[in-house]
Amino acid sequence: MFVIHASMECYPAAKTGGLGDVVGALPKYLHGDGDTCFVVIPKYRTKWFEVQDFHTVCEGRLEQGGRSFGFRIQQVITFTEGFPLFVVDVPGRLDRNGIYSDNASGFNYTDEIERYVAFQTAILDWINSFDTLPNIVHCHDHHTALIPFMMTSCPKYERLAKVPSVLTIHNGEYHGQNHFANTRYLPPFYWNSVGLLEWNGVFNSLATGIKAAWKVTTVSQSYMQELMYNSGGLEPLIIREEQKCIGILNGIDAEVWDPAKDPRIPFHYSSDSIQPGKQLNKKELCDLFKLDPQKPIISFIGRMVTEKGADLLPDLFAHFLESRYDVQFVILGTGERWMHQRFAELGQRFPSKCGVKLEYNENVAHLIYAGSEFILMPSRVEPCGLNQMYSMRYGTIPIVRAVGGLRDTVTDMSEPDGVGFRFYNFNLEESIIAVERAIELFYENEKLFEVQQRVMNIDHSWNKAATNYKQIYKTLDQH
Repeated sequence: MFVIHASMECYPAAKTGGLGDVVGALPKYLHGDGDTCFVVIPKYRTKWFEVQDFHTVCEGRLEQGGRSFGFRIQQVITFTEGFPLFVVDVPGRLDRNGIYSDNASGFNYTDEIERYVAFQTAILDWINSFDTLPNIVHCHDHHTALIPFMMTSCPKYERLAKVPSVLTIHNGEYHGQNHFANTRYLPPFYWNSVGLLEWNGVFNSLATGIKAAWKVTTVSQSYMQELMYNSGGLEPLIIREEQKCIGILNGIDAEVWDPAKDPRIPFHYSSDSIQPGKQLNKKELCDLFKLDPQKPIISFIGRMVTEKGADLLPDLFAHFLESRYDVQFVILGTGERWMHQRFAELGQRFPSKCGVKLEYNENVAHLIYAGSEFILMPSRVEPCGLNQMYSMRYGTIPIVRAVGGLRDTVTDMSEPDGVGFRFYNFNLEESIIAVERAIELFYENEKLFEVQQRVMNIDHSWNKAATNYKQIYKTLDQH
């Protein structure tokens, strides 16, 4: 089986969130044993790319809106993550210092559709040159969702029309909507296919992919169901296409996220040595943030945006910090400016109880997973969620809102063999109760240790998900 994954992100080359983690891990579990998995992403002008070596495998030109652009497809020959990585270099379109926004200014790029179409067109030109076509083209999110359409509706790619395509929706909040006039950036297509490009009167990339792909997957079973009643206007389409849609829960890279050998944490441990291991890492974490190792630590790692429910946290943390509770909080991430200000204020008011880093730092993130007792994820929307799986791998217990993949991976402590704390409605009252329950568990030493061992022994690796994807590929390839 020969599969090509097209994505804007792939860890460790380019990552802003879960998309990068997934595309950096799933192909590793699919590649080998006679199967070949290529991953192709844009060639950005970021630090990671500056130190890599490349080999050009394809060159060409693409026409876009009356302009002509040269492109190169290059293999990253220094990439050693378990599968071949290729990059698309389109000077004038993809040669940027950020993935979705300018790293210097923070502003989003204003030529999104031109960039994404150039990326997808170059990929298809490359595939079209193959002597042996892939068995599957697997596209990730709206940035690559036009590929299934172009494969079946552009005369230029007639040869690819019978190659099955899979579209994975990592985050259905983003559709890639554009004015319909921007369809001019696409290669010429059959006019009787124009309806595939439209949804609710606009050019909608994600909707196009859902219509044109042979199979549509989401990153958890619950999220697939949620999209039917909450997908920003795509609900009727999701319901209509339900027969080709399936939810497959993401996994995590158990080699990268392994406290027994993680190079990013100072002290290694397993489920058999969890108590001394976590305590030693907790001391390092407390030294970093000037906290007390004898008191519980509840952490938040991620983007400070409403989607992640981060706007709930300042009031939630203040409730406990201003009260009699002996609890500490650690915050790591970036996001909306007003949230930065609120968290910074809390850190200044309670320096011995609230550690704040308004940045994303991979090393600190790993230390937080290893040194905290609890991780907090109050998300409004969480298609899958990876942080709860990372945390459990390190014996850190999740406190989550029961939505999307969080509902699929975290059973409440009130249930037999529960692994965390859930709340259902997005409000301060329910989140306070969930945190209070976690604090109570901290002071029940034996029970805390039992739960930590339990969560560490759960297998959240990609093995199961990879098997499910292989089955989908096999079924499609038989058509």
